Amino acid sequence: MSTLRIGTTLSVRFRPRALIVGLACTALALGVGILALGSGDYPLGPADVVRTLTGGGTPAEDFIVNQLRLPRVVTALLVGAALGLAGALFQSLVRNPLGSPDVLGFTQGASAGALIVVITGGSSAALAGGAVLGGLVSGAAIYALAWKGGVHGSRLVLIGIGSSAILTGVNGYLLTRTQLMDAARAVLWLTGSLDGRGWRDAVPLLVALAVLGPAVLLGCGRALRVIEMGDDAASGLGVRVERVRLALLGCAVLLAALAAAAAGPVSFVALTAPQLARRLTRAPGPNLLAAMCTGAALLVTADYAAQRVLPGHQLPVGVVTGVLGGGHLVWLLATERRAGRI
Repeated sequence: MSTLRIGTTLSVRFRPRALIVGLACTALALGVGILALGSGDYPLGPADVVRTLTGGGTPAEDFIVNQLRLPRVVTALLVGAALGLAGALFQSLVRNPLGSPDVLGFTQGASAGALIVVITGGSSAALAGGAVLGGLVSGAAIYALAWKGGVHGSRLVLIGIGSSAILTGVNGYLLTRTQLMDAARAVLWLTGSLDGRGWRDAVPLLVALAVLGPAVLLGCGRALRVIEMGDDAASGLGVRVERVRLALLGCAVLLAALAAAAAGPVSFVALTAPQLARRLTRAPGPNLLAAMCTGAALLVTADYAAQRVLPGHQLPVGVVTGVLGGGHLVWLLATERRAGRI
């Protein structure tokens, strides 16, 4: 561990390898983002994209890069970062690599909220609000059901998986209650897609990450590492376990709900990014910053592949993350079984 001191009042401890991994993932995410900005029916080279981003392009290049393509790339980066951070928080709090919002039922709750808005004929803005509200309500309900003098990680996982199954059935029923055109729009949203995303989708997530990111990384990082040692050990070291757990769960649920509101319930990024970050950094603990950067790199890369893997056709990004994440989940379950943990 190394220590960075700012003045005489603030000091931050960090692992150099984790910092290098975070910087490498950030560079990868930005590099793929530049490639995505330059690809399409009006192709541009990386140098032209950078020149346009810095204000030196022609009016046509400025319109294509800054107004048509940049909002989608920025939304992909923010959604990936939010899902990576939310997944790292969930997995650390429940001390289980399967603990992610799409496994525990929080994204299904966001989907239920969005589907209710679709049934009632709400607008796209109301759909995003319904997703956030549904995610928060399901998070509160799962936390309340898991409470028994405290929230144990295994109990939260089991209740979350059960709630996920129930909400999946509810969402299937809600789909049958919608009109045909609304059902098609809802199915596309449920798959997870970044097509047509604009600044109105990115700004709420940017504000949430700007506020919650530093608060979690700097304010609760140490307490989260102590909680991973066990509730009794954390209490013995002076950490108010339930208060910290409730605050961090609230942050994770809000980030997952806002990510679902921006791009739909994109699957497996929150599950995969923290595990990949842990292996790259080779460090125990939550690896929050590395998980954020890894999530951003994963999603922007998956979206670029979704646009280019089939010439002439674009896939929803959720299809790519589902295929890759499903394979990772099978590998993770096999690894856990060989280790005797399941």
